[in-house]
Amino acid sequence: MRHIAVLPAENRDEWERFLTSQPSTPFLQSWTMGDVYADLSQPAVRLEIRIDDRLVGICFGHIVNARRGRHLSIPYGPVIEALDQEQTAAVLSRLMDELSRIAREKKCLFIRVSPYWRLDCASNEKTVYEHWVTEKRVGSHRIVPSPLHLLAEYVWMLPLKGKTEEMLLAGMRKTTRNLIRRAQKEGVTVRASKNPSEDLTHFLSLHGETKNRHGFTPYSDAFFIAQVKRFSAENACTLYLAEYNGNVVSSSIHMHYGTETSYHHGASTQRFKVPASYLLQWHAITDALTRGDSTYNFWGIAPMIQEAPEEWKMLNESHPFAGVTLFKTGFGGSMAPLAHCMDVPLSPLYTLTRLLEVARKYRRGF
Repeated sequence: MRHIAVLPAENRDEWERFLTSQPSTPFLQSWTMGDVYADLSQPAVRLEIRIDDRLVGICFGHIVNARRGRHLSIPYGPVIEALDQEQTAAVLSRLMDELSRIAREKKCLFIRVSPYWRLDCASNEKTVYEHWVTEKRVGSHRIVPSPLHLLAEYVWMLPLKGKTEEMLLAGMRKTTRNLIRRAQKEGVTVRASKNPSEDLTHFLSLHGETKNRHGFTPYSDAFFIAQVKRFSAENACTLYLAEYNGNVVSSSIHMHYGTETSYHHGASTQRFKVPASYLLQWHAITDALTRGDSTYNFWGIAPMIQEAPEEWKMLNESHPFAGVTLFKTGFGGSMAPLAHCMDVPLSPLYTLTRLLEVARKYRRGF
């Protein structure tokens, strides 16, 4: 085996070049995302992985001071280039050694790793993940499945490459297509904000209403403010506003990274009975098509099974994501299942954290 080194990352440009060159380019592993969490007083941990001085992987994490236990969170990482199975396993083992060292130094109770590894296709990462689950170890480190997901583990993807607007409309559910046209006829308009940090107040107001309506655990306003500020400065974020009779009735935050647009956050009001959110999504999709993106990522949905070509069924129609699943899947596309979040316990106190999260899982209906 060649020499594997895991080092603090210092070169932002090299980091971004590597990440955007990979088949999957989760923006949550971008350098900018570390700046977002630093704004929230959650120190960034950025590591690069080299084999004989060649960059083969990156890993961003941040320290979370949660009431349930201080921990090191790895959102949709690490990202590793295509290596053979033996090299992949060795790289991950060495990386976990360094992550554990840093986490203990920062007095964390555990590490939470949520890799963006697709389970619907053959890959060495998938094989290594399956080995983790079976052996319950990463190298010399014990791992356990996390009681809760850290991030979406079933995502809905709409391919855009080689498509036209007419083809995308034809691939939609008929009801979705009709609701887009109805919103247009009823006078709903959609615009991309030219001053996202200022217009974000509209989104925050609608998000508060949406949170109260559905009872989910939200991101903080401070998170939205930091994310929009940092990414919009790089033209990597769009804040959309749908308006009806002079009122902002729907809003969303979309991220642009690599050749993918991600529908990351959405909010709306029910004070006006117009399907504005459908037209907003269609506007964002056509913008992504104009940019030349290859994929539109709708993000999280409830678990589904494919019963026939382009026919999907929810496994649990009472799932907390059931409503957004019906909405998102109507635009066409397919589901991509991701590796489940894994924890690396570092302290006996992790047991208490786990009990608290198991209780929270069932209260939320997952």
